[in-house]
Amino acid sequence: MTCTDFLSKMTDYFDGEVEPELLTEIQSHLAECDHCEILVDTTRQTIRVYRDHQVFELPNEVRERTVARIMAACVKH
Repeated sequence: MTCTDFLSKMTDYFDGEVEPELLTEIQSHLAECDHCEILVDTTRQTIRVYRDHQVFELPNEVRERTVARIMAACVKH
């Protein structure tokens, strides 16, 4: 399984809607791929924050950098 293959199945993975054979492939890929494992961990944390309705305050500096990057990306497109 490649990272692209995993990304195409990631929603099904989080929803628990993958066949057992595919789940084995995904778990194997995650055990070997730090990039995808970080993505899964970050996504899990995001889902948890959303479900818990936790307010997460960013420091002003981080918020400003984030907004600046988003705006720069919008201007490019």
